Amino acid sequence: MTLQIDVEGTRSAPAPKLQPVGAKDRAFSPVNVFSHTVLIAWSILVVVPFVWALIASLKSTGEIFGDNPWALPKELLFDNFAKAWDKGVGDYLMNSVVVVTGGVFGTMLFGSMVAYVLARYEFPGNRFIYYLFAAGMMFPTFLAIVPLFFVVKGFGMVSTYQGLILVYIAYSLPFTVFFMHAFFRTLPTSIAEAALVDGASHTTTFFRVMLPMAKPGLISVGIFNVLGQFNQFVLPAFLSPEKPVLSQGIATLLGSQRYENEWGILFAALTIAMVPVVAVYLVFYRQVQAGLTGATLK
Repeated sequence: MTLQIDVEGTRSAPAPKLQPVGAKDRAFSPVNVFSHTVLIAWSILVVVPFVWALIASLKSTGEIFGDNPWALPKELLFDNFAKAWDKGVGDYLMNSVVVVTGGVFGTMLFGSMVAYVLARYEFPGNRFIYYLFAAGMMFPTFLAIVPLFFVVKGFGMVSTYQGLILVYIAYSLPFTVFFMHAFFRTLPTSIAEAALVDGASHTTTFFRVMLPMAKPGLISVGIFNVLGQFNQFVLPAFLSPEKPVLSQGIATLLGSQRYENEWGILFAALTIAMVPVVAVYLVFYRQVQAGLTGATLK
């Protein structure tokens, strides 16, 4: 009596598929349903006003306040953007671009340097300085606006680019140092030590080795700084009354609509203010996600 084994049959038999246990149950769990519902509601709250402002920017005042404010414009009034630009929106936008560019560059440069030193070097007072920066995030801007005005005035920098740039740097440094400190601590120390052994100075090691490795974190915190400084209203309203930025210009246009009654121009100005911020985020949103996940998972 011989025993025959069907080797070919066993080879041709398909392997059983392994499925995670309870995957469908987890997908429809109360926590997931609640979180997705909140995210969808939040997305609607963000997208709907933007779309409505974009549609209203191409309408006349009569159509904006007509029976159906959501109706598409009968005629696309691109002149609203030209009129908004002539009312000073172009100058306001240029002031914002100059101030935000200088403010973000200075914030990223000094913030990353401070965060790197606090994260990599042990010295007396290290933790005290770190906690001092962390406490700066909880300090309300309103409490410092009056003494800050007199300090800026004492240096003769009221309504100047350099004065507002320095204030923006000081305003954004606490969050930048707090964020980049956590990111620099996740980077491997062996590479920096190898660079020092090869003869590189501490400055060369930072700028040519460690800073390029921290690129995802720099992009992430840079986007937050761009959004925060571009939308800032309180600081420029007190410190730059004669050279207003875009947020001040929008507030000025809003006040003038009580008498001019040209609301299409106002929504065109709002669209001009929103488009650069949205465009920056759409270009760098993948880097933002990579930086946030990298700082939390490494």
